[in-house]
Amino acid sequence: MSWIDRLRTAVTGTVAGAPVVDPSRWIMLDVETSGLDMHKDRLLAIAAIAMQVDWQTGSLGVDLGDSFEVVLRQDEVSNKDNILLHGIGAQRQRDGLDPALAMQAFANYVGNAPLLAFHAAFDQRMINRYTRQHLGHQLPNPWVDVDHLCAVTYEGVRARALDDWMAHFGIHCAVRHQAAADTLAECELLQHIWPKVAAQCKSWGDVQRLALQHRWLPRAG
Repeated sequence: MSWIDRLRTAVTGTVAGAPVVDPSRWIMLDVETSGLDMHKDRLLAIAAIAMQVDWQTGSLGVDLGDSFEVVLRQDEVSNKDNILLHGIGAQRQRDGLDPALAMQAFANYVGNAPLLAFHAAFDQRMINRYTRQHLGHQLPNPWVDVDHLCAVTYEGVRARALDDWMAHFGIHCAVRHQAAADTLAECELLQHIWPKVAAQCKSWGDVQRLALQHRWLPRAG
């Protein structure tokens, strides 16, 4: 079922309690915003791609057929420099989907899948701010920061930014700072570190615990 089909069949309302997490379907996502202030700047777009985990074989694959992308309608478009960064022009912003419908569509798309992003705190804060505003609740889905997984599996790499990790693994991104392209690059990054993650993890809970170990690591760079 496509995300628009999920939107058409959506039943709006609050989510009571945390969902039973789907350990086999993960959602990698990236957002575009009008700036870097998580409290004041606006959410412009969300892109997401599903990843399938087979815990029996220890494999992790990207499911390009299970993806999501939406531009949220803006009453006030972002400034020229911001548009040059992410490529979402003024007309696309004005013609975007109503924010309430966009956030409901995203909630329907992710379902009970865990959510992943690079430097996830920013994405999580923006998503939660908008779901609270437009849906009356934040998503209960658990999050993991891919940067934290990179740090604990490749401790010796002097990398902090996504570009640093991409350079280390030779990952090419077609259009940087464009949500869909960045999301695909982040999927590829997770696949590069996955053998080391899978060697230590046999469940989603293990992945969460592994990511938390970054707190005790001195970060190079």
